Amino acid sequence: MASHRRPKQPTRARVTVLTAAAATTVALSAQMSAHAAPTTPSKKEDVKAQIDRLNEEQEQAAERYNGAKERADQLHKQADQLQDQVARGQDRMTRLQTGLAEVAGEQYRTGGIDPSVQLMLTSDPSGYLQQATSVQQATTGQTEALKGLQDQQRRLDQQKIEAAAVLSSLDETTKDLNQAKADITKKLQEANTLLNTLSAADRASVVQGDGRASRDAVRVDLGTLPQAGGYAGVAVAKAMSKQGAPYHWSSAGPDQFDCSGLMVWAYRQANISLPRTSQEQGNVGTRVPSLAEAQPGDLVIYGSDRHHVGMYIGNGMVVHAPHTGDVVKVMKADAMPINTIRRV
Repeated sequence: MASHRRPKQPTRARVTVLTAAAATTVALSAQMSAHAAPTTPSKKEDVKAQIDRLNEEQEQAAERYNGAKERADQLHKQADQLQDQVARGQDRMTRLQTGLAEVAGEQYRTGGIDPSVQLMLTSDPSGYLQQATSVQQATTGQTEALKGLQDQQRRLDQQKIEAAAVLSSLDETTKDLNQAKADITKKLQEANTLLNTLSAADRASVVQGDGRASRDAVRVDLGTLPQAGGYAGVAVAKAMSKQGAPYHWSSAGPDQFDCSGLMVWAYRQANISLPRTSQEQGNVGTRVPSLAEAQPGDLVIYGSDRHHVGMYIGNGMVVHAPHTGDVVKVMKADAMPINTIRRV
C-alpha cells in the first residue's frame, strides 16, 4: 500500500534564507537594469555616431584628394614644360649633327687632305692668304659647332632625366589621387548603407541633426556681425553669400564647395591666393594665439590632422562647408576641437 506522508514544511531558517536570496536577486536585477539602460544607445543614436565618424573620415580623404590633385596639376605642368624643352633640344641637336655631317662628308670627298696643303696646291697663289684666313675661320667654326653639340647633348640628357623623374612622381601622385577617391566613395557608400537601415523619420533626423558639424548652426545676417575691412572683409562677405550652397568634395565653387574650397574661393574674390588643402591653409599667414583674439576672415583649422577649416566671421562663429549631404552654414567656432587659427 502506498504511503501518504505529509510534505515536510520548511523551517523558519530556510524560509528566511530563501526570502533573502530572492530579494537579493530582484535587487541585483533592478540595479543591472538601471545601469544598462543609459549605456545602451538606440539604433538611431548608434547609426548617427557611426555616420559622424564616416563623415570625418570622408573629409580627411577629401583633403588628401585635394592635396594629391594640386600636386598632380603642378607635375603635369612641369612635365609638359620639360618635354617641350626636350623636344626643342632634340631639334637643335639634329641641326648641329646635320651640319657636322655635311662637313665630314666634304672632308671625305676631298680625301681628308689638310686644308693648308690644298691651298698650297691651288692654281691661284695670289689668293692664298685670303683663303687661308677663311679656312682658319671655317675650322674654328667646326670646333665651336662640335663643342655646342656636346653641350647640347649634356643639357638634353639632363632634361630627359628630370622629365623621367617628374613623370615618375606624377605616376605615384596619380595612385594617391585614385586611392583617396576610392576611400571617399567607400565612406559615402557605408554612410548611405547605415542610413538606409533607419526609418524615414529617423533618417531625416540624423541627416538634419548632425551633431558634429551642424551643431548650433544658425542663419546669420552680415548686418549683425562686426565689420571687417580690406580683403578679409571681402572674403567674409563672399563666404557668407554662399550659405545654403551644397557641400561637394573637391569643389571650390562657385556653386558647391568642400571646406577648404570655400576658403580658396572666398579669398580669390579678394585677389588673395590660398593653398588648396586645410592642412596647407593651417600654415598660411600668422598664427592667432586664441579664439578670443580672432578677427573676421581668420581661418580656423580643426582636428589633430587639420582635416577641416572654417572662416571666422565674428561673434564666436565661423562659416564653413561641413560634409557630404550638408550645406554651407554657420556654427559656433568652438563646436569642434580647434587646431590652430591663422590670419591671412
